[in-house]
Amino acid sequence: MAGKICIAVGLVLLLCLPGSAAATTATGGAGTPGAAPSAKGSPAGTPSPAPSAGVLSLLAAKTTPRKSFYFGYRYPLLSYTIGSSQPLNDIQIDVLDTAGAVVKTFYREDVAADVENKVRWDGTTNEGRPARNGRYSFRISPQGIAAPAARKATSSTALSLGFAFYGYAFPIMGAHNYGSGGSGFGAARSGHTHQGQDVMSACGVPLLAARGGTVQVSTWDDAAGNYVVIDGKGTEYDFMYAHMAEPSPLRVGETVRTGQPIGVVGTTGSSSACHLHFEMWSAPGWYEGGSPIDPLGYLQKWDAYS
Repeated sequence: MAGKICIAVGLVLLLCLPGSAAATTATGGAGTPGAAPSAKGSPAGTPSPAPSAGVLSLLAAKTTPRKSFYFGYRYPLLSYTIGSSQPLNDIQIDVLDTAGAVVKTFYREDVAADVENKVRWDGTTNEGRPARNGRYSFRISPQGIAAPAARKATSSTALSLGFAFYGYAFPIMGAHNYGSGGSGFGAARSGHTHQGQDVMSACGVPLLAARGGTVQVSTWDDAAGNYVVIDGKGTEYDFMYAHMAEPSPLRVGETVRTGQPIGVVGTTGSSSACHLHFEMWSAPGWYEGGSPIDPLGYLQKWDAYS
């Protein structure tokens, strides 16, 4: 289909958008997924009761992607190969923040030297909470032994241990602006006040879930047009996306991942220009006893790193 970009959503639905034949890069490292998300995070494991390890070195280490989102499609994945003075080694892989504090530890027993292994972090801390936004890195060291962490085997060994991790993705995957004063939260409307933030963008630009979770509503309204409400995973917030050009492929009860495509910008319902009307509601939720809050500061924060 010349002159269109086709973005796969789900397993069979295609959204075809006007544009060039070149693919558009997604917000951050979330990608534009068209199938199931990546595998779950790796199990943490337990410390060995009698740990044993040789003198370790890192023959190879690569972390992908370089930017990930909590409950996203692509968790940070470390692929590594150790060198050692003994064949089998009890090791631990720590996730460190920029201050060097350990936020997550994985324990592995009998790890063979010169064999590639992998570990995937789902973004939760040792206490089971979502990690904070920021830069992180993996560290590999012997379990329970007063020995230094594994370092590069030679000066020419290329290692990639660092990555960025964020809790939210900016919901518009293209050029945008925040409109005029009437676009903001609390602006006067006929018979009510504006309960969200309008973000102006071209019709057909892909929309992403700012936070993954569970679809609460996916329907049409004469005012909101085609819209979706998502109960954010691990947050007190519900997120509402309105005026989409077409009905969202999402269905009520469906699980959505952070950064997953949910539709495209439109001007359906009571709307005079192409834009996303975005709302955030506090607990217990959207028209369930919660209250709308001003989302502009959140959007600007997500926008800055996406």
